[in-house]
Amino acid sequence: MTKMIMHGCNGRMGHVIIDLVKEDKDIEVVAGVDAYGESSYDFPVFKSLEECNVAADVIVDFSNASAAEGLLAYCEKTSTPVVLCSTGLSEEQLLKVKETSRNVAVLKSANMSVGVNALMKVLKEVSPLLAAAGFDIEIVEKHHNQKLDAPSGTAIALADSINDSLGNEYEYVYDRSTRREKRPEKEIGISAVRGGTIVGDHDVIFAGHDEVVTLSHRAYSRAIFGKGAIEAAKFLAGKPAGMYDMSDVLA
Repeated sequence: MTKMIMHGCNGRMGHVIIDLVKEDKDIEVVAGVDAYGESSYDFPVFKSLEECNVAADVIVDFSNASAAEGLLAYCEKTSTPVVLCSTGLSEEQLLKVKETSRNVAVLKSANMSVGVNALMKVLKEVSPLLAAAGFDIEIVEKHHNQKLDAPSGTAIALADSINDSLGNEYEYVYDRSTRREKRPEKEIGISAVRGGTIVGDHDVIFAGHDEVVTLSHRAYSRAIFGKGAIEAAKFLAGKPAGMYDMSDVLA
């Protein structure tokens, strides 16, 4: 059985994952880490990884970008693989993720759902065809009013999937309010909507002459992210050092 530490156990996704793990006979949460500390879980909860004295096969992280450095340092020190789900990481932090993966297994994904990762695969196939036909590309993402980062990590990952398939020739544009000019051909517009309790909506819009193709993903429950994270944790436990993503889990 895979032994897991839930990093960010008192957050929304922490609660979701812990509840899902209870129904999975192949994995168990042996400890939690959260700055708020106390909880009513049936496993010990520590305010920081430095205080954690419970060994595990893997850590699942759904905390805050500000905790990334300490998390990566702990994983490297203890050789504990980590499923890194926190979004909004800086370029410096992303570089540290890559450096850490040289010594320990790191699985990083902007979105843990099967549907989003399938969408990324589809985008790599259709984007070159539609771009060659002159279609403009826009991404609109919607999330709840408590989400801190914008645009979402998933929106950026979708844009990256498209751009990779197009030779990385496209520029990302987040705000057009300061310019007055026609839309350049090689740009991907990314817009963020924040409101209510929207779990996560993403629309990839290919706008051509007299026709529009829209590929969409709707998340109706955080459980889809939790299920993916659990499968990723079971996959990553025992893996050699390196960078992994959800495509490895789903292969």
